[in-house]
Amino acid sequence: MSASIILIVSACLFLAMGVPVAFALGLSTAATLILAESYPLMVLLKETFTGIDSFPLMAVPFFILAAELMSGGSLTEVLLRFAGQFVGHKRGGLGYTNVVSLTFFSGISGSALADAAGPGSMLIRMMDKAGYDRSYAAALTASTAIVGPIIPPSIIMIIYALQDETVSVGALFVAGLLPGLLIAVAMCVVNFHVSKKRNYKGDGRMPPLAEILQTTWKALPAILLPVVILGGMRAGWFTPTEASVVAVFYALVCGKFVYRTLQWKALPDILARSALLSASVLIIIGLSAAFAWILTIEGIPQQMADWLVGMNLSPWMFLIIVNIFLLLFGIFIEPLPGVMVLAPILAPVAVKLGIDPIHFAMVVIYNLTLGMITPPVGGLLFVTCNVSRVPMSQLVRELVPFLWAHGVVLVVLTFIPQLSTWLPKVLGFIK
Repeated sequence: MSASIILIVSACLFLAMGVPVAFALGLSTAATLILAESYPLMVLLKETFTGIDSFPLMAVPFFILAAELMSGGSLTEVLLRFAGQFVGHKRGGLGYTNVVSLTFFSGISGSALADAAGPGSMLIRMMDKAGYDRSYAAALTASTAIVGPIIPPSIIMIIYALQDETVSVGALFVAGLLPGLLIAVAMCVVNFHVSKKRNYKGDGRMPPLAEILQTTWKALPAILLPVVILGGMRAGWFTPTEASVVAVFYALVCGKFVYRTLQWKALPDILARSALLSASVLIIIGLSAAFAWILTIEGIPQQMADWLVGMNLSPWMFLIIVNIFLLLFGIFIEPLPGVMVLAPILAPVAVKLGIDPIHFAMVVIYNLTLGMITPPVGGLLFVTCNVSRVPMSQLVRELVPFLWAHGVVLVVLTFIPQLSTWLPKVLGFIK
């Protein structure tokens, strides 16, 4: 039996048994090396280490630490007040506040899970106290948290750029802005219809101008973090990895000296949480790299690429097939290993068919990220159920209109490449 067959069959078996994705990939790699006897078992250790032995990858733990520092500095409350003052008085106001707050916070965390577990849990409690169905609040939070990996900085974009040398981290960061805003608008549209149907009312008043200006001024340092990151990268002041270090310093200064809510005694806990989150991401990356190494050595990517090119598909038909495949693939596997395994296979084919690599990257990233809110694996669903104490069945039932909205956004993003490529071109990240 060939190594590739053992690898794929064993990975499917481990996933079916409920083994976490990272360990399922690692165990299937080990099983292949043992049973196929084509390669030494040391390959697993070597390629796992090689997968995380990357300078650009250092940006991941630093961006995670920056988000933790901002959260420790009471950033969540600041952004909630800032977002709520503009939309809280409208019908369904807290729903809009949820969407706007998580959109702003996604520009800091880069992680959908962090958004749902942090500000998302607070927003769910607020909506529950205001009379919203708790299951609806949870579904809205999970659906909106998807913007976390889309709006920069984004961990999954860093990983994608490492797998596809035709795109840069800076270009992907900028490319995510318009799609991320479009997702937020789609979630607001769903909230508008649901709030009208269920009569979810706002608080009935808009704050006076002086209060709005004061709240906006206080939130400005937090809102400017993505601007500092993207602006510095565009100006050539620092690389994406160096930008992550700047983000940590900026978050530390904001929390300690601007908002004055970050205590030195809280730093050990913040560092411990950041280390734990970083380790969980890096172990997925490392074991995915070992899994992908066997696929590459066995020639699977090249065979698939030749097969797809040989079908003489038009670019649009290829994108449709890729979307269907990724939607199904994303149901069973998380975005990070999905990017590690599939980007080296699909991206070269897209380039051969004349599809802009930035456009294709955004389609892949958004598509795989949607897997986080589709059962049975959907990591965002489990996190949101945990923080909201809502049964999975109720959450999934409320999720249906949001999934339709995401589907519409995916179609628009797929067939209008300019949504992904226009802003990077205007800002000079791509020619």
